[in-house]
Amino acid sequence: MRQPLPWIEPHQALPDPQEAWIDPNGLLCAGRDLSAVRLLEAYSNGIFPWYSPGQPVLWWSPNPRMVLSFENFKLHRSLRKTLTRVKSQGCWSLTLDQCFSRVMRGCAAPRDGQSGSWITEDIISAYTGLHHKGLAHSIEVWERPEAHSSDQEPELVAGLYGVAIGRMFFGESMFTLRTDASKLAFLTLVKSLVRMGFTMLDCQQNTRHLASFGASEISRTRFLERTKDLMNQSTAPWQELCDAQGRMDWPNIEDQ
Repeated sequence: MRQPLPWIEPHQALPDPQEAWIDPNGLLCAGRDLSAVRLLEAYSNGIFPWYSPGQPVLWWSPNPRMVLSFENFKLHRSLRKTLTRVKSQGCWSLTLDQCFSRVMRGCAAPRDGQSGSWITEDIISAYTGLHHKGLAHSIEVWERPEAHSSDQEPELVAGLYGVAIGRMFFGESMFTLRTDASKLAFLTLVKSLVRMGFTMLDCQQNTRHLASFGASEISRTRFLERTKDLMNQSTAPWQELCDAQGRMDWPNIEDQ
């Protein structure tokens, strides 16, 4: 008989991820504590939160785990064409860490066929706490106003965010209001991580979209082994990816 799901009080450590349930895959424990400190503990042990509004905080460590090893990254031909067009037209621009919470709220907006999101205000507050500690980052895509509307501010049309510990990046979510904009943010993230010496990105769950970029599944044991080594490396120089105003350059793909 399966043991009851452990309930974790704020003063207790999260369980060993290898104790997670098989069905549902990766469910490890539940609790009420959700803070930047708890998130750091979780990610440092290959665990992440995922729950619906009204539920307790549910913690997960699935087996297998979907990851993108950067030597397997696939750049779609159509995305290459989009990047070339965007560069030539100058219609979109990139920034780093300029509106982290706003990006999270963009990710929380209901998608087609959905009535809500697991990204609640408590989730936004906890991850923003990590962001203030330099352990969570966002990439934003902005669209400049039309020439006749030059008095308007650029519009945030896409973004993504995730957690970074050492040289390991845990991808969380992305959103887009324009075709391919979030894909270009993802391409920029991958190229930026490679530039800083990262070798792998955690994708959590298997999806067709991530698989199309070259992501694949590995065992939980292998995932924990690889991430432990990467997280023990020095903090990456994120500030070197942008200028003083947070502006980033579009990635160079000539060698891809």
